[in-house]
Amino acid sequence: MKLTTMTQITLDGVTQGNGGASEEDRRNGFERGGWALGKGGEETTAFINQTYQRADAFLFGRRTYELFAGSWGSWTVGDVPGWEPVTRALNTRPKYVASATLADPAWSGTTVLSGDLAAAVAGLKAAPGGELQVHGGGTLTRWLLENGLVDEMTLIVVPVIVGQGARLFPETGPDLALDLVESRVDAKGVTIQVYRPAGRPQYATA
Repeated sequence: MKLTTMTQITLDGVTQGNGGASEEDRRNGFERGGWALGKGGEETTAFINQTYQRADAFLFGRRTYELFAGSWGSWTVGDVPGWEPVTRALNTRPKYVASATLADPAWSGTTVLSGDLAAAVAGLKAAPGGELQVHGGGTLTRWLLENGLVDEMTLIVVPVIVGQGARLFPETGPDLALDLVESRVDAKGVTIQVYRPAGRPQYATA
């Protein structure tokens, strides 16, 4: 399976609290949750639905898994009009969680990955199928990129500067060159950028 990631992100790189202002979103004093709500146009909604439809399985970090299980895991296709493909995919396809602490997950179809995570993810990628998708999960996405396990990454960039909150990429960290595969913008100014990792960047020499 091809491992792909999809992340909603602000112009200043924040991923925290995109969907609302829950207690989870307010960790570390964050008070600006919900910055992505209502921002995308119909084109972006269609793109997200199509992406979920392609998934053969999902890989989550613990925090994102618990947020999704508490929402999508309890909804039916009739509960979220316009997002039926997302609901159907999440509730019918295998889900894997990278966690050393999660036990007895209640969401049907969930398997917890503990121990050697790199080997476990490599094993999933070697299995037959189309896409193993990661949604949200900034910590997990960073780790997967650092370990060379991401085949393709999609950034849904909302045109807003939040000014606080957890960012997808740290101030200092490993470097990575990217090839742009696709780029589009919807009627509300939300851009979708699809990249493939391309080794280390080339730097100018003196």
